[in-house]
Amino acid sequence: MKIVIVGCGRVGSTLAENLDADGHEVIILDVKTSAFDRLPETFKGAAIRGDGTDAEVLRRSGAQGADIFLSLTEGDNRNVMAAQVATETLAIPQVIAKINDPVRAAAYAELGIVTLCRTNLMVDRVANYLGLPMQTGPGIDIPETSGRDHPHPSSQTIESPVQATGGEPAGRIVPQTDAETARARRLGFRRSRG
Repeated sequence: MKIVIVGCGRVGSTLAENLDADGHEVIILDVKTSAFDRLPETFKGAAIRGDGTDAEVLRRSGAQGADIFLSLTEGDNRNVMAAQVATETLAIPQVIAKINDPVRAAAYAELGIVTLCRTNLMVDRVANYLGLPMQTGPGIDIPETSGRDHPHPSSQTIESPVQATGGEPAGRIVPQTDAETARARRLGFRRSRG
């Protein structure tokens, strides 16, 4: 399988090392070259310095056609943005975003992104070890609809307030030109701002 990992921290590098050793084609990206020092000398995959939230960087790295995409940086927002690009732009079938904040993990899952919440996983494991009955959120939250199928507005489907009412804009920012639409997509905006 072809597997793309964004973030060469402890989790990303360990997964990359093990997946590579199992014979998978692994591409790992990080914004810091020094992060690749965590990979063993035997690593045969591609280690690429670049921003995993940028669709063009992902394409150039060979992410197009990947089977699995894992966004494992320390930033929740960065992970969600990378997951959106992988799902919506590159159409990668299995995408997981690591999210530290349980509230955000649940919210992003409602938007169609599979989330891995290490906070929930750790609380659950501690509670189990101590034998304490404790309700925790899911460690991996699998949405009912995927990000590709999720019925939410995008920069292409938002109707301008001028179009909707025939009058003046209602104070919302809606991309009006192709350049504004492209910029909105790059920045991850899916809805107009009110």
